[in-house]
Amino acid sequence: MIEEVSTEDKINKPKHYNAGKIECITFIEDQKFGYCDGNAVKYICRYRHKGTPIEDLKKAKWYIDRLLHYEEERSK
Repeated sequence: MIEEVSTEDKINKPKHYNAGKIECITFIEDQKFGYCDGNAVKYICRYRHKGTPIEDLKKAKWYIDRLLHYEEERSK
């Protein structure tokens, strides 16, 4: 029996990070997003590809809610 060897680089290029024409991190860095908005974008970008869509969308919402809180506090 021959075993298939995965050539996926799970550290540098996991499949769920490389589903489109550009990596999500490239977009986040280009737009100079901060921690919360960058993480929200990251989870939204990968929610259909990682196999845990509801969990990833909830994580994105958590970061968006936190970002909203910061912005509301800043605008007082």
